[in-house]
Amino acid sequence: MASLEAPKVPVYSVNDLKAATDDALVPYLTSLPPPYTFTQDHSKTNVRFAIGYSAVAIAAFTFYADRQLGWEATQSPWIIAAVTSYFVLNSLLTYWIWAVEGGEVFRGNRKTGETLTIRSSVTAHSPLYKLDVKYTSPSNKTLQEKNLETKFTNWFSADGVFHPKPFRTWLSKEIEVLQLAAKEQEKLSGGLSGQ
Repeated sequence: MASLEAPKVPVYSVNDLKAATDDALVPYLTSLPPPYTFTQDHSKTNVRFAIGYSAVAIAAFTFYADRQLGWEATQSPWIIAAVTSYFVLNSLLTYWIWAVEGGEVFRGNRKTGETLTIRSSVTAHSPLYKLDVKYTSPSNKTLQEKNLETKFTNWFSADGVFHPKPFRTWLSKEIEVLQLAAKEQEKLSGGLSGQ
């Protein structure tokens, strides 16, 4: 039988607090009332998986070749090329994660073509959650760009339980399109807060 109790996060682990908060972004942004619903764009994640799985496949192949053919066969030019490819792919993967994705936790598009990109970060031993938000039009014109920062204690209880309503309220106060979505949600629910 599944527990109905909310999962708890260690309150002194900034990385766990960040991960739990980041995980709450996608369900919220993809369940907004129409026309404010965002569809998550997975293109960067797909590239990361393709690079990573290619490197793993090369590593598995070279391991298999070593086990089946012995050490002498693994000194052949094609194994050396495979090992070199593995290191190139891993270097590319590291670059992709740090430079291209750069902390991006959500990129989504509305049916009307606008794009919302959110990057999150934390500093070690700091209770602050930081977001860089960029909302752009279909023509790539910046509609809103904002750096946000607040304490995790605004939505985590003292025992580490995540409370989504205060988190969603904070986001909707800070990000204009989410403020409009919150007003639409309030109209649809007849004034009952369903966030």
